[in-house]
Amino acid sequence: MGSLKTRIAEETKTALKGGEKVRLGTLRLLSAAIKNREVELRRELNDDEVTEVAIKESKRRTEAVEAYEQAGREDLAAKERAERDVLADYVPQGLSEEETAALVDEAIASTGATAMSDMGRVMGFVMGRAKGRVDGARVQALVRSRLGG
Repeated sequence: MGSLKTRIAEETKTALKGGEKVRLGTLRLLSAAIKNREVELRRELNDDEVTEVAIKESKRRTEAVEAYEQAGREDLAAKERAERDVLADYVPQGLSEEETAALVDEAIASTGATAMSDMGRVMGFVMGRAKGRVDGARVQALVRSRLGG
């Protein structure tokens, strides 16, 4: 199919022609975030790095939804949810609770972790393997419960 950046550019054109305002705006913001990251690194991003940018943008939308809901601004929360739904096409499917628990157990066994002082090694193992498909806070809570913290 080509690179993920090419796919985003093509889908931006399609959204423009189809009059899909939310999709168009979200894809343009994603493209800008990718470009900013490229300028920062002074090189083109590969597909994995583009996916990381999409994950960050999606996470921003999730945080904004929570903030707007707490502030009672359902209209703005709905807009952020719609943008997050568009970004979902570019974000890898998250791990289930069972998959996350299995990965944490594997990490504890592989690193020989026995105490809370080993948490950093376990977290590094899990986050490296999960590559953005799991929330760090969720993993941290699981690791704490397994290591008795």
